Amino acid sequence: MRTTSFTIVLLLAAVASLHAAGAASPYEAAAWPISANAVDREVEKSLKGAGLALRAPTSDAVFIRRVYLDALGAMPAAAETKAFLADPDPGKRAALVAKLLEREEFVDYLSLKWGDLLRIKSEFPSNLWPNAVQAYNRWIRDAIASNKPYDRFVAELLTSSGSNFRDPPVNFFRAIPGRDPASIAGAVSLAFLGARYDAWPKEIRQSMAAFFSRVAYKKTLEWKEEIVYPDPRPLDATGGDVRLTLPDGTAAIVPDGTDPRKIFAAWLTGPGKTMLARAFVNRAWYWLMGTGIVEPADDIRPGNPPASPGTLNLLADEFIASGFNVKKLYALILTSRTYQQSSLPAPGEGATPAPAGFARYAIRRLDAEVIIDALCRIGGSGERYSSPIPEPFTYIPPAQRTIALADGSITSPFLVKFGRPARDTGLESERNNHPTAEQVLYLLNSTDVKKRIDASPLLSAAYNMPTAKRDDQIKAIYLELLSRPPTAAETAKAREYFATPGLASRQAAADLAWALVNGKEFLYRH
Repeated sequence: MRTTSFTIVLLLAAVASLHAAGAASPYEAAAWPISANAVDREVEKSLKGAGLALRAPTSDAVFIRRVYLDALGAMPAAAETKAFLADPDPGKRAALVAKLLEREEFVDYLSLKWGDLLRIKSEFPSNLWPNAVQAYNRWIRDAIASNKPYDRFVAELLTSSGSNFRDPPVNFFRAIPGRDPASIAGAVSLAFLGARYDAWPKEIRQSMAAFFSRVAYKKTLEWKEEIVYPDPRPLDATGGDVRLTLPDGTAAIVPDGTDPRKIFAAWLTGPGKTMLARAFVNRAWYWLMGTGIVEPADDIRPGNPPASPGTLNLLADEFIASGFNVKKLYALILTSRTYQQSSLPAPGEGATPAPAGFARYAIRRLDAEVIIDALCRIGGSGERYSSPIPEPFTYIPPAQRTIALADGSITSPFLVKFGRPARDTGLESERNNHPTAEQVLYLLNSTDVKKRIDASPLLSAAYNMPTAKRDDQIKAIYLELLSRPPTAAETAKAREYFATPGLASRQAAADLAWALVNGKEFLYRH
């Protein structure tokens, strides 16, 4: 018997109604399993002033799924979930965070975010070409894997010179569509100060452009290779020292014969390090919590104050004190009660999230790459990506996760449909994770999705369980797809569906999996 999309919609509606009826029980814990940290104390001050408080703690099942998605861009395997849920150690959440930050998937996922911000793609408008894309991505991955201090990472990008094939950081300058000083300064401001260039006062805009007015480019005889170098011409026609205004309003002297980029980078990682730190911790908060302390997360300016100044200052101070250690910053946020609170509204609270997401974790749809990787994991085979144009031909092994794609030019109809950014602007808002009717219809009606689920090697053992183990069968599917066991009501509803006359047990199991894949709990961070 072939199940229709209409039948799946009915099953999906039944599952969704169960979630709405008894939502708190599988999603929240009765008591906090962790102590409040310094982040929580600042957040609680801000919430108290607004008459709010942190929500209830998440259950272990919600926490493991959430932290896997936020740190790795992947869902935990059922075996990992079961082991975590069975672990009685009160410190298991902090231990899990530490473990995840050392995994290769963490490197892949953070590299993806930097690829978006730095516009890493072969084709228009960045025009890096495949050789440079791969070199640039590898350099970023190596920096993340080695936990290179963030201030050094930024300084190396801003002061790099050499071949775009052999000196990967110079691709920061090559990926900027405009090569005039103002365009370069705008890219620097957006990426590392979290600020829109046009919002700066005129004097600062002119000075920032001057710091990058001597970035020069020249071709070589090798195909698509380009050299980025500092033009030795003096900033001042008379050949003297030049006084420029920095973003914090202080003055900097650029001596004659000095690469002005080095003066700016020395300020940014020295006296200006607080501005550098505030911009990055605000991004990290946005990536992990779903909304920035300053929102939008890349629009820091005097007229757009932070929702919780104390939280932003604390995170920036801790980041600087750690030596710009990105993993320590992540661990500080991920082990906080603020991060580990429920995403559900408090009793009597409306559906509108509290300010800045501080009073609950922000529910949001998964990234396009995360969704397709999850579907590939279910189906047992990866997507096939290749880029025959431009030359040289770029081949992506089917086993590679989409999260690990280096080149923003290599795409697919699925990625476009689900809002993957084109990497044209460097803005966080370029990624569109808002759900659409087209996405819903695709997941319900796609032959490809149906085949992945029906023939799933991941779920095969569950599909083939005997009738005597029906509850175990249902539990196995829930654990693999939602990272939690089903509630009693969900088990009863599934058993009722399995008893449909003429419906084969294996098909009923696949239908349940399809219904869960189409549900918000699978498609959203929560």
